[in-house]
Amino acid sequence: MKRLLNEKALLFQIGIKRKVMYRKAKTFGYTHPLVVACSQELDELINRYQEKVS
Repeated sequence: MKRLLNEKALLFQIGIKRKVMYRKAKTFGYTHPLVVACSQELDELINRYQEKVS
């Protein structure tokens, strides 16, 4: 049960981070350092999620 909650929490964080990244990209452009940093954080969350489900 705890694993399922952790997975759902990660999916929630991924969704939020993705929305933040898209908003930043719309404002600053995809190559802006803030957008790149946000993208890297999103990648890390996705990697953590994939490790948990595999």
